[in-house]
Amino acid sequence: MLEKRARPAPTSIPDASSLRIGIVHARWNKECIDALVSGCVSNLTKSGVKEENIIIESVPGSWELPIATSRFISASQVQESSSGSTDLMGGLTDLASNLTTKDGAGSSNTASKKAFDAVISIGVLIKGSTMHFEYISESCCHGLMRVGLDTGVPVILGVLTALTEEQALERCGLGNSAKKHNHGEDWASAAVEMASKTSAWSKGHLEA
Repeated sequence: MLEKRARPAPTSIPDASSLRIGIVHARWNKECIDALVSGCVSNLTKSGVKEENIIIESVPGSWELPIATSRFISASQVQESSSGSTDLMGGLTDLASNLTTKDGAGSSNTASKKAFDAVISIGVLIKGSTMHFEYISESCCHGLMRVGLDTGVPVILGVLTALTEEQALERCGLGNSAKKHNHGEDWASAAVEMASKTSAWSKGHLEA
């Protein structure tokens, strides 16, 4: 009898070039955010995602990430289906028409207009002297999980919750720690894998 075992991580995603990935990030703790977004974009392109199909948006802070991620996904769906003649989505048509590429330029003629296959939501929270950190961390993470479940679009949790600035820098690939690693690279890999798998599952494709 064939023994069933845990499946290893995939070594490649053959259809990554067809994916459209959104990145929405908070602007607090800019040094860390810049490094994480850069790590995401670098690994997405290494995985085969076309640069023009990486769309980036920013919001003030991590508290805004859940609503921004939800509307970001909706805007991409409007962009895919809307003729632009009538706005039935409370302003989403305008947002959809302004979705930008990773360089902040308007979408080019070669850029895909299909709905996002996955969205990476990035924020950096560093604990201070009050309970603010705990409230924002828990609410943000629960909110992002809900967006993924409600929309059916993979939402990658890219929110660092660090106790110190040194911990945050280490997880952005910065600082002097020998253990430093840019987690943005991992989030990119997760986005590509989940985008490809959810697409296959939606078509009834399951591996034995």
